[in-house]
Amino acid sequence: AQSCPRYGGVAVIRVLLVDDDQLVRSGLRALLQAEADITVVGEAADGREAMSRAQELRPDVVVMDVRMPRMDGVAATREMVSWPRRPRVLVLTTFDQDEVVDDALDAGADGFLLKRATPEQLVDGIRTVFAGDALVAPGVTRRLLAAHAARRPPDRERLKLAARLTDREAEVLHALAEGMSNAEIA
Repeated sequence: AQSCPRYGGVAVIRVLLVDDDQLVRSGLRALLQAEADITVVGEAADGREAMSRAQELRPDVVVMDVRMPRMDGVAATREMVSWPRRPRVLVLTTFDQDEVVDDALDAGADGFLLKRATPEQLVDGIRTVFAGDALVAPGVTRRLLAAHAARRPPDRERLKLAARLTDREAEVLHALAEGMSNAEIA
């Protein structure tokens, strides 16, 4: 995590709120300002403004919406994570779709939460990404794990493929494993 000011011996996490909805930003600000170790240093209504404000204010964590005018949160995240001294990015969105999750994580987001998260989950999420750890909403994590498992054939399937080798194929495979050249195997 980046260095940050201290207040009463507690690290103060500097947060930038990015959402095109003023009411959402106001609610998040009120929620986060109640925490002794979090301070909201600024707000932005779109990705372009977020990048400008992040360069100016140097927040530790950016809480980023996905769908916004002018520049979306995915493009802004992709840009921010390329900076040498970059903030952590916690995506906070209403869109619980695999494509949105994939886009945000591919862009380099450090965390992904849904706006229906509890206040405690949001606060813990900010602390988690600030500490350098990754975070994904529990329901999204389950889908990510299932998708990952589906892409990888089970070991028994791979074993069945190996069991179909002819005697000569098995001989060649064994010779390759021992480091023999093509000429030696032939």
